[in-house]
Amino acid sequence: MLLSLKKIPASGTRTRLLLLAISLLFPLLSWAIHPNAAGFRAAVVKVDITPEKHQMLLGYGARKSTGVYDKIYHRIVVMDDGKTQFVLVSTDICLVSPSEYDKVAAKLKKQLGIDPVNFWWNFTHTHSAPEVGPPGLPAIFLGDRYQHQFDTEYTEMVERKLLDGIQEARQKLVPARLGVGWGLSQANINRRAKDVDGKAYLGMNPDGPVDRRIGLLRLDKEDGSPLALVSNYAIHGTVMSGSNLLISGDAPGVVAEYVEQKLGAPLLFINGAAGNLAPIYSVYPSPQAGKLSQFRVLLGDKVLEANKSITATTSDITLKAAGLIVETPRKPELGWTDDLKNYTRTTKAGVNLVRLPVRFLQINDDIAIWSAPLELFCEISNEIRDRSPFPYTFYFGYGNGWLGYLLTAEEMTHGGYEVTVSPYTSAAAKDLTDSVVNYLQGKK
Repeated sequence: MLLSLKKIPASGTRTRLLLLAISLLFPLLSWAIHPNAAGFRAAVVKVDITPEKHQMLLGYGARKSTGVYDKIYHRIVVMDDGKTQFVLVSTDICLVSPSEYDKVAAKLKKQLGIDPVNFWWNFTHTHSAPEVGPPGLPAIFLGDRYQHQFDTEYTEMVERKLLDGIQEARQKLVPARLGVGWGLSQANINRRAKDVDGKAYLGMNPDGPVDRRIGLLRLDKEDGSPLALVSNYAIHGTVMSGSNLLISGDAPGVVAEYVEQKLGAPLLFINGAAGNLAPIYSVYPSPQAGKLSQFRVLLGDKVLEANKSITATTSDITLKAAGLIVETPRKPELGWTDDLKNYTRTTKAGVNLVRLPVRFLQINDDIAIWSAPLELFCEISNEIRDRSPFPYTFYFGYGNGWLGYLLTAEEMTHGGYEVTVSPYTSAAAKDLTDSVVNYLQGKK
């Protein structure tokens, strides 16, 4: 915009100066209104959420921490393509109720204007970290574990540090480039062991389905130096058993810290479809007994190798976030919690349904990421990846809460622990797979 001063009489000196100032400020105002002038930008923030007091731990039976083995964090990435600002968070806790996500998302919308569809809160699923917020659906299945009140003071601290961290990241946005790649690690194993009668139990099944791919996104600064890594790998955070009372990020946390030390930039560990996948050393009484440090080699070094294979990055980035609700029948006579009333409905025929929120993020034309509040069996995400038209298709698990295990119809016939903590019927795997594949194929 150019302002002409020729038509202003000499006596209007103050007016001329005012209009001149406006003409000089207009480019800055225009950039603020249309930030796409800056191109693709990104930022990362790492926030310590290690509690100062002993906390009830989530993941096994009710138990209280006695100390800290390693610190736990929020790791936050904000990406901005000039039109869409997207927030991805990886937090070193087991899980939260979707109602806790909704609470934080509403605050984020009110305080920073970020729409929930552009805010993904994923959890590494470590079983050695504190409870955050109300139990949600686990209270229906495992009520004996929740005879105590969750720590509201710690929960409020986790929420506050998350919101402050997101705001800090938005203020640190810098021009960036993005790359994508695959890696491979054999740090996990199918944990659905089966006896001669066909019944499943928690153990090891080396012949069972598995997903050992590492999906990797890399964010670089404009000068090519690393800004952040996002690593997607399916593995339960259960190197340590319920006997361990030390707060820890378990394998995901140890891997993240190790890669960060080697790379000099934060790593967001995003778990995958780990519902039936355990670490190859699992449920040991202590970090030493579980050889926790070895995951630096088993998985950490594999992440670093995958990072080296990413040789091309681009600043020409378009982000497109969306969501849909997949409705599928829930188990007959299964109860529900009041804080999750938005995640169920009853049909006119009296059938209770689970309303399962699924999120999507498309990055340019070759990357599709989908996420759901599920402990998903890997066969389902493997099939969706195989049927996706996008060469890079990632599933970000434990996203925005937890609505139980979702098994294949075949695995449900074998019973086992995962069936007892699932609200779904045998129709759920097909309902979810068809909905996600149709969306990715543009048939929504």
